Amino acid sequence: MNSDQSSVNTVWNLRLYVAGQTPKSLEAFMNLKEICEKHLDGRYTIEVIDLTENPELAKKDNILAIPTLVRKLPEPVKKIIGTLANEEKVLVGLEVISC
Repeated sequence: MNSDQSSVNTVWNLRLYVAGQTPKSLEAFMNLKEICEKHLDGRYTIEVIDLTENPELAKKDNILAIPTLVRKLPEPVKKIIGTLANEEKVLVGLEVISC
């Protein structure tokens, strides 16, 4: 299987850390959902972790700021902090596309 085929079959496991239903948290989720629908074509999972409900989970991925997106799979782990409003930076940061 060449790299083009393997990337087509890759399932992206994404974790978005937020703190409640703040405007920035909601914006980050909506931006992430839009980017995934547009570029990952159903080959993704998004887990939203609300640190107001489970603050101890911040240690798991060493979260220092919120909202933070963590790409768990494909490895290696990648992190992006912010509302994910810049689609190109998110795509490059997650390595969905190369720069």
